[in-house]
Amino acid sequence: MTGSSSSTSASTEDGPANPQRRDILTLVTSATVIVGACGVAWPFLDSLIPPENAAAHAPVDVDLSALAPGQQIVVVWRANPIFITRRTPESLERLKSPGLQAKLRDPESKILQQPPYAVNWHRSLVPDYGLLVGVCTHLGCVPTYGSGNADPGQRGYACPCHGSKFDLAGRVFAGVPAPYNLPVPPHRMLSATRVRIGESPAGQSFDFDSIVQI
Repeated sequence: MTGSSSSTSASTEDGPANPQRRDILTLVTSATVIVGACGVAWPFLDSLIPPENAAAHAPVDVDLSALAPGQQIVVVWRANPIFITRRTPESLERLKSPGLQAKLRDPESKILQQPPYAVNWHRSLVPDYGLLVGVCTHLGCVPTYGSGNADPGQRGYACPCHGSKFDLAGRVFAGVPAPYNLPVPPHRMLSATRVRIGESPAGQSFDFDSIVQI
């Protein structure tokens, strides 16, 4: 009787007769494994979260189909106002005129204020559409679009703060406080009437942070 009782006691403490204890040990072991796995996985998952400024630096697509000649729209890219104008044939002819270029501080865009593919008389990919960062290169005010610039009879930009003036291609006139042309953002045409700001054409590259001043 005593041997039988002893055998039963051992079975109750360590054997299958005590499943509750074994379940507890299993749960503790599983929890330890899960916590350890989470500790390894969290840095990996955290690396997949985009940085806070990723959205702000993302390209912006703009439909230009409703933009009439002579009109301008303003969109935001990288927290900057981007002026998009559709230039008239008359204004394009004026941008090429020697008389206007003689009044400009940097008519050939020699100072790095634009991508290489915008180093031309219209400072854009397509002459009809101008894209400019609407921040005066003097002290950062936002220029206004319209008449009243340094080229009588032509639209352009005038800074309301200190009187700097720019032509319709964003080129600064001589004798004003602003030292540089308005920056041109990287951009590419997705179609004849759709532009993507913040992305260069295929085979081209441009670091916007490399411009001289904004």
